[in-house]
Amino acid sequence: MLKEILDLPPEDKIFHAVLVFSWTVYLWEAYLSHRQRKIYSSATHVPTELGKIMDAETFEKSRLYQLDKSNFGFWSGLYSETEGTLILLFGGIPFLWKISGSLTGHFGLGPEYEISQSLVFLMLATLFSAIMGLPWSLYSTFVIEEKHGFNQQTLGFFLKDALKKFAVTQCILLPVTSLLLYIIKIGGDYFFIYAWLFTLVVSLVLVTIYADYIAPLFDKFTPLPEGELKTDIESMAKSIDFPLTKIYVVEGSKRSSHSNAYFYGFFKNKRIVLFDTLLEDYSPLNKKNDGESASEPDKNEETGDETKLQPKHKKQGCSNPEVLAVLGHELGHWKLGHTVKHIIISQVNSFLCFFLFAVLIGRQELFMAFGFHDNQPTLIGLLIIFQFIFSPYNELLTFCLTVLSRRFEFQADAFARAMGRSTELCSALIKLNKDNLGFPVADWLFSMWHYSHPPLLERLRAIKDTKKQD
Repeated sequence: MLKEILDLPPEDKIFHAVLVFSWTVYLWEAYLSHRQRKIYSSATHVPTELGKIMDAETFEKSRLYQLDKSNFGFWSGLYSETEGTLILLFGGIPFLWKISGSLTGHFGLGPEYEISQSLVFLMLATLFSAIMGLPWSLYSTFVIEEKHGFNQQTLGFFLKDALKKFAVTQCILLPVTSLLLYIIKIGGDYFFIYAWLFTLVVSLVLVTIYADYIAPLFDKFTPLPEGELKTDIESMAKSIDFPLTKIYVVEGSKRSSHSNAYFYGFFKNKRIVLFDTLLEDYSPLNKKNDGESASEPDKNEETGDETKLQPKHKKQGCSNPEVLAVLGHELGHWKLGHTVKHIIISQVNSFLCFFLFAVLIGRQELFMAFGFHDNQPTLIGLLIIFQFIFSPYNELLTFCLTVLSRRFEFQADAFARAMGRSTELCSALIKLNKDNLGFPVADWLFSMWHYSHPPLLERLRAIKDTKKQD
């Protein structure tokens, strides 16, 4: 068998190597998930060390939620891997490219209009992906998330949201792709430098405008009202020279009861965004629980079937001191340069990938391996090289970034502790773990490979250990 494989033409060797590596990664992931599912299945009682931070009811809820998610991940992952393999085996990529050429041909655009054909191909490919992924997304939202009390969407809202996301994605993806392909074609021997600079500019622009112009298309952002919390946040930001300009509350509760907080912006224009589900005093779910009349209009609730704010937990979110501790952690990422380091790593990786793309794009056997014997479209070259040929490198890079992210999380926790917020940060982490039904027991190998954030117990130990300094 080995001799037969070695005697294959180069393009067949590449094709077989891609399939073997893809399934190897899938089997590795399946093995890790199996190890973690054994934890979910066997850990039916609260471990002694968790007794003070988690009650038996919450422990059982989180165990069942994570077990359902893991089982779903197994079947959806198997489907995705099988679908990808069948697409490759039956020539789905060249078939879709031919269909794209036929469609552009109806408008008098021949093969010389490669960019136009590429955009049609990209639109059809993303449409296919969206349609095939829709049943899985529906099941995840309306079965698993609904069962465990997180989903706040109606079917109508979900479908309208999905259509809106697809339309916005196309409005961004198609123009950016067309310009990138044009730059690659006219860039000469150093096109990879111009392509990298273009993607750098695009990424910076998108990061800058996302929260102000794109995110509001899907969620309602309102300024945090004047009060103690806003004053304390501004004071904390000022104490570390964080150039805060605005604080927003995003209406995340219309989609899910999961919570989050983040900051964005460049230079002297930083904004903080808090999910309403993070704030104990602002969460509509808590307002419902506090006995507000269901018939009384809620200023955060859209009309019609847009959302269904039904209480799922007795009390949700963090108190103001705990919110400040969480923000102390987030601002620690900024003060310690983690955000800049991530950007630098990302751009060095992007430059390296474009350089290697420039080296490999002329290799005809790469195109032949995926069914392109007569032509070498630039978009297909990007797809083949970035998605398939770089797969081993991408897996290694992802693991390294996961390890680095965990280290950054410990450092940000230590920063919040140095601000005198260790007690509030510990209680906030426990509350957020409870609100999001995070399971605090993890298989060591699964955790090492997947967890970009350290497990809850590790973070609590590190925060309380005054000797642990980074």
